[in-house]
Amino acid sequence: MSAGEAEVVELDDATLRAWPLPLPERDGDKEERGRVLVVAGCRQIIGAAVLAATAALRAGAGKVAIATPESIARSIGTAVPESRVFALPERDDGSIEPDCMDVLEEIAPHVKSVLIGPGLPYVDATRDLAAALLETFAHAGVVLDAGAMGVVKARGRFASPVLLTPHAGEMASLEGREKDEIESDPIAAAVDASGRWNAVVALKGAITHIATPDTRVWRNSAGNPGLATSGSGDVLSGVIAGLLARGAPLEQAAAWGVALHARAGDRLAARIGPFGYLARELPGEVPALMAMLQC
Repeated sequence: MSAGEAEVVELDDATLRAWPLPLPERDGDKEERGRVLVVAGCRQIIGAAVLAATAALRAGAGKVAIATPESIARSIGTAVPESRVFALPERDDGSIEPDCMDVLEEIAPHVKSVLIGPGLPYVDATRDLAAALLETFAHAGVVLDAGAMGVVKARGRFASPVLLTPHAGEMASLEGREKDEIESDPIAAAVDASGRWNAVVALKGAITHIATPDTRVWRNSAGNPGLATSGSGDVLSGVIAGLLARGAPLEQAAAWGVALHARAGDRLAARIGPFGYLARELPGEVPALMAMLQC
């Protein structure tokens, strides 16, 4: 099936209610809702790890662990007291040393989803770190964001599907194409990349398209320009990782994550104004939205 033959499903309330998220048993504990590992942050962008981890918890994950450079680990642990923090060795440029999997061996068997990328620098070491994490956490659902998406240039095609969250500029860089070309036909770009990479691709924009390797496509038209703010993408990837930990498959976690993120922005825009609300305010809207859409 080609991109032109793909059926595009709008992520409206009816679609989401007909595709409910996994719910824990009433007597289930936090382990049942899954554990997320967020690999994020650098000395210049400490808050990305905080935003992503908070969003994962707001999406209903039972536990969150944060793996981050040792120079900022204490600060992040204070900012997200609900988390467990792993301090990883770092290089002079602030990137995480890729040869650090021994630090994470203890937690690896218990992790259900891994988010790699928020706040990590766009350097080769980040790509190598992502490759090492993909091997160590092959059993888990994986979200690649920001600099970690560069691993696709080395791999070309993933052995098992992962989830990528590029905007048009990042997609153009990964594909060696022009941004205008991606923006002119985002559905074709997302479907083509998804098939070649064996990945669920959430191509972000004013309208976001989510494509799967078998050419299924969802479109989210909700949201507003205020979502284009620093840290917003970190929140989105954190929500998706939290839904993966709860047991949602990659495409459902992506679709619901994008929809919840957009609707959170719409709620804040209605209450505060169309511009000027903060990324840190988005996660707090998510629990009520999930409850409303699953009733």
